[in-house]
Amino acid sequence: MATVKLTVENFEDVVASHDTVLIDFWASWCAPCMMFGPIYEAASEKYPDIVFGKVDTEDQQALAGSFNIMSIPTLMVIREQVVLYSQAGALPESALTSLIDQVKAIDMEAVHREVAEQKVAAEQS
Repeated sequence: MATVKLTVENFEDVVASHDTVLIDFWASWCAPCMMFGPIYEAASEKYPDIVFGKVDTEDQQALAGSFNIMSIPTLMVIREQVVLYSQAGALPESALTSLIDQVKAIDMEAVHREVAEQKVAAEQS
């Protein structure tokens, strides 16, 4: 699967309708972003079961701002509508592959339980 351009208009639909979404926040003037782009694109072909989205931070400033993106490239991973990872910096291919493998191995039932417990605790305080 090729990468998908994410915008304010399609972001929620893409995240809601796919189990795992990787998001590359980038800009055309960013040299590390340009170096990471081909690695990210190759991974999108290797993992067709995952959506690889790209957010052009110049074109989609509101979307980038909603996630407090301060540095690019920033890679974010959302699984079952939960942000599991968000880190600035370009990853080498081996690190990206390792991250994807780790995300796939996460017990999402436990994550959803923890999120629910945190919501209850926040409501009680």
